[in-house]
Amino acid sequence: MDGRFRLIATADAGRTWRVLPNAGMPAALAGEAAFAASGQCLVAHGKRDVWLATGGASRSRVFHSRDRGLTWTVADTPLPSGPSQGVFGVAFRDSRHGIAVGGDYQPGRPSPSAAATTSDGGRTWRPAPRPPAEYRSGVVWPVYAGPAALAVGPTGSDATLNAGRSWTRFDTGSYDTVDCASDGGCWAAGEHGRAARLTLR
Repeated sequence: MDGRFRLIATADAGRTWRVLPNAGMPAALAGEAAFAASGQCLVAHGKRDVWLATGGASRSRVFHSRDRGLTWTVADTPLPSGPSQGVFGVAFRDSRHGIAVGGDYQPGRPSPSAAATTSDGGRTWRPAPRPPAEYRSGVVWPVYAGPAALAVGPTGSDATLNAGRSWTRFDTGSYDTVDCASDGGCWAAGEHGRAARLTLR
């Protein structure tokens, strides 16, 4: 709206909402958007930190706010960007260590460099040396899992055991989003009402 992303916030668990002022947000690029495939383009950690992932424009970027959405900085990522490309999901283990996943959501399109990592809260992003082989829309990095995280997409699911530097596919089911509860249970959901629970063996 007016060249910037519009954010709506709640402070009472969703009963009432208000539009946040956008004066503290950098301007959006032409064609820039926050993809809604996984619902993980906007994530929060703790009481202050919020990240917003984008694509669709000339560069894929991640916005970061340290005051719950009032003021923002933005950084480019190494993920590809275009009308159907960008960062689709981000996950943060803490206020500094994060993972971004994405690529090209068009079926059959290659998605090289589909993951990146940050260790400074999103100020800089490094490409994963061995990213998922295809587009991934959702990612989760549980705080209790150490360097282990999960990513999902329409062609399969991947796991990393080294904080996002390398990924290995472990399932070929189609999922759009993934999340884990504090007791270690993880679930994924996808098209046509598809849902699954991760079982470790």
